[in-house]
Amino acid sequence: MLIENPEVRDAAASGLIETDVVIIGAGPVGLFAVFELGLLDIRSHVVDILDKVGGQCAELYPEKPIYDIPGLPVVTGQQLTDQLMEQIKPFSPTFHLGERIDVLVREGDRFRLVTDAGNAFLTKVVVIAAGGGSFTPKRPPLEGIEAFEGTSVFYSVRRMDDFRDRDILVVGGGDSALDWTLNLQPIARSMTLLHRRDDFRAAPHSVEQMRRLVADGNMRLAIGQVTALEGENGELRQVKIKTKDGEEELKIDRVLPFFGLTMKLGPIADWGLNLEENLIPVDTEKFETSEPRIFAIGDINWYPGKLKLILSGFHEAALMAQRAHAYIYPDKKLLFQYTTSSSSLQKKLGVK
Repeated sequence: MLIENPEVRDAAASGLIETDVVIIGAGPVGLFAVFELGLLDIRSHVVDILDKVGGQCAELYPEKPIYDIPGLPVVTGQQLTDQLMEQIKPFSPTFHLGERIDVLVREGDRFRLVTDAGNAFLTKVVVIAAGGGSFTPKRPPLEGIEAFEGTSVFYSVRRMDDFRDRDILVVGGGDSALDWTLNLQPIARSMTLLHRRDDFRAAPHSVEQMRRLVADGNMRLAIGQVTALEGENGELRQVKIKTKDGEEELKIDRVLPFFGLTMKLGPIADWGLNLEENLIPVDTEKFETSEPRIFAIGDINWYPGKLKLILSGFHEAALMAQRAHAYIYPDKKLLFQYTTSSSSLQKKLGVK
């Protein structure tokens, strides 16, 4: 069972956010859950450890074609994310990106959730749509890197202004590396992109923009790898890199390594839920977990016959919303409506 923690309650008492539902995970299934809940006049806040919506689709394969979304013969991960965002726009969800739910405690018929950024929520229902769990950045194999993490070495960007007038080294060749190179270059004192080869896995237009900045002398592209970080008290002074021309030292005070992500169940494992090989068992009527009012949808759940498909997660989100309505509006009988006859959706869209 989930047990109330008075220390957590008191520490997060200020700035408490009250809502009907907190959705953990902003991947396609989490986004569609916003829609299904919104149809039933249920408010939601969405929390995701990544700094953008879309989950694995947007982070790991934004340009990879997906062929099994009904009605869309082919769609990329980013296109699907964009269309889901457009679909849920009428319901005005609130997103809390770059945050991880570290604590979940029960308070009567509600839950208090606290993120690693200190945001606290009081909610009637929790929906876990976290895919394979929380994404954990892969740490570069550099001696002593831990001493610089959170001060000079960062695996995500929460506030761009923290990097203003800094000498920045971005390491990696994927979309995240290129995106942040392009976004931070205008405010950086100097910008260097380092990749082990002169071939990138990022969107072609991003690579083209980067090469244009290099050609114009507005940033540097180095082909090689980091060999050492130097500094003291968590503050970087310089970085050693090795290229085909030998070793050199760069004056760098901020490093952003983008070496990919690993997925871990993370704090969810400590929430008192029944687990089946790091997955959360649910029923197939409403996709509720062993804890009442906590649901699990998408790749993170398990039940006999489970298929890890986005379209399966969409189905699970629809049935979850029906049961969530009973918790949110216990005195209001739910009459199922098709979207074509949904008064809530029509009102949001301004359709008479």
